Amino acid sequence: MQLTLLGGVLVLLFLWLYVRRRNAAKSPPEQPSVKSPGNTAYHAVSLRFEADACAAAKEMGGRRFLSNAAPRLPLPACNALECRCRFAHHKDRRAGKERRSPFGSGRFSGTTGSFEQERRERRDRRKETETKLDSF
Repeated sequence: MQLTLLGGVLVLLFLWLYVRRRNAAKSPPEQPSVKSPGNTAYHAVSLRFEADACAAAKEMGGRRFLSNAAPRLPLPACNALECRCRFAHHKDRRAGKERRSPFGSGRFSGTTGSFEQERRERRDRRKETETKLDSF
């Protein structure tokens, strides 16, 4: 009796393993959870519109938004009967010239690149300190 019961349990176990393995082979493999290069943490969108777009869309022209902070379409102030605005996707929110130097790693030096003009509004406070120390 015990051998028959043990045999029945083993048959059920093997049957269960067979069905489980068969179903796993039929299901598509899981996609890796690695982000694609186009879907970065700084993925951005900008508003793409036609010449006859509403004033609200034209006001937002040229601005980039992080994709999770972009406004919903149609815009709340849109007065068009049928909104034809779309989003243009960008890899990064930043556009234009990169300030980092292409020749340095940026880790060990204090420079971030070269600029055409000085952008600080006030004088450099370190130069004031250096001149005071030199006078002693």
